[in-house]
Amino acid sequence: MDLIDKYQTGMIVYGRVSGIRPYGAFVNFDGGVSGLIHISELSNGFVRDVGSFMKVGEYVFCKVIDIDRKQKQLRLSYKALKRNRRSSRYKTPFLGLPEQNIGFRTIEEMMPVWLQEGEKC
Repeated sequence: MDLIDKYQTGMIVYGRVSGIRPYGAFVNFDGGVSGLIHISELSNGFVRDVGSFMKVGEYVFCKVIDIDRKQKQLRLSYKALKRNRRSSRYKTPFLGLPEQNIGFRTIEEMMPVWLQEGEKC
């Protein structure tokens, strides 16, 4: 049994960051298995610098999103373990607009009042 076989899609793994590149971070695991956290998998927001999320030598938790067993490499996600502020907001159901008495008739009734107020100014 190869060590890559112990990994499955969806697993939460813990590894050491071995390299930072402009396109992502490399993470090493036991037995020579490595993985890449692509820059798009670091955060739901814009990422300018991968180094602002993690440093070489740091240990990180990440989620396995794909496995290349032939190359013994994992495709990883860092943002999958972080709480997404957008999706976790409490959503209030839309109950419709409150009943209002507006329209041309109301404007017609209010116009003399508004004209009198305007003459006073």
